[in-house]
Amino acid sequence: MSVADQSLLDKVAAKLGQAPTYADTDSAGSILTVAAASYGSRPLGEEVTQPTGFDPQVAALFEAVVESAYLVANADGEFDETEQVAFKQVVLTACRNRVEARQVDALLADLADQLEEDGMDKRVKMVARTIQKEEHAREVLRIACLLAHVSGGVSDEERDVLKKLASEFKLDDAALEQALTEAERVLAD
Repeated sequence: MSVADQSLLDKVAAKLGQAPTYADTDSAGSILTVAAASYGSRPLGEEVTQPTGFDPQVAALFEAVVESAYLVANADGEFDETEQVAFKQVVLTACRNRVEARQVDALLADLADQLEEDGMDKRVKMVARTIQKEEHAREVLRIACLLAHVSGGVSDEERDVLKKLASEFKLDDAALEQALTEAERVLAD
């Protein structure tokens, strides 16, 4: 699987940071960007007494958003170093420096361990347990679709994982097609 050139990576990152076109006009950005603010404020030590802005539920949402895209990226069973670097770069850029590289590295290492231990189907179910709201589910699909384009478009294997996610989110095929169409449209602009 080939990774896109830098201009496409930049374009995907920029679109990931924006709210979808169907969102409310006063939206602060994509769910990934908004949740990154809380995830990035996670306290480093166990004994933090001052307010940090960390919200464990929002952090779990961030992790689920990233994991959904990670699962799609691993759909073909291969996620080589070049793909990992591109994935990490796009996530960090989309998060607008609210999450540190070491945090994304640690998250990706955890996701790799979980995927190896649990398998794809169980991880898809675990992501779906975190994503409770329909608008979040639709946004997670959009983000996963956008990140799938980093590797040169959405392959059949990636589409299959996206279908599994949509099914677990209790969304119909039309919602998946909307996410795929939205990703293709904004990247064509």
